[in-house]
Amino acid sequence: MSPHQRRIRWHTQWPTILWLTVVWVLLWGDLSVGNVLAGLVIGLLVTNGLRMAPIDFHGRLRPIGIVRLFARFAADLVRASFEVSLIALRPGYQTRGAVIGVQLRSHSDLYLTLTAELASLVPGSLVVEAHRLTGKLYLHVLDVRQSGGIEAARRSVLDQEERVLRAFASDEELEAAGLRRRA
Repeated sequence: MSPHQRRIRWHTQWPTILWLTVVWVLLWGDLSVGNVLAGLVIGLLVTNGLRMAPIDFHGRLRPIGIVRLFARFAADLVRASFEVSLIALRPGYQTRGAVIGVQLRSHSDLYLTLTAELASLVPGSLVVEAHRLTGKLYLHVLDVRQSGGIEAARRSVLDQEERVLRAFASDEELEAAGLRRRA
């Protein structure tokens, strides 16, 4: 690697290093010089010592889409937490779990990861496998009846993917996923 390439690599890694430092300080819960320095060292080690595949972002940040994404995610969290607690508190209730496959419209690693993470964070569903090459997620659904059936559970994941795409994808990526641009 030439010195110029190294300089470019360090330049592009600083946002990641700073983000890892912030996460480190938040995990320790103590804003001190020692924690900040330790976070910087760990950020440097992680970004330069571990081989990570680069994820290209060709999209754009859409503030209204981001607000919709996180507002709906928060609502889903509350609703699903309530539903799971009802299942846990019902004596003798037998859940009907299922593993379902969902073919995503986008083949971007970034959008696949965001969709999978958001789907897993909602109680009652868990991504058990993600296929990068095919863009397919496999999820375990705690109770298919309470989710409205298998197709409703699939639709929920596809709706989540659409919100992710409408928050972060470029116009070309939206078109490739078969989604129309909103005015």
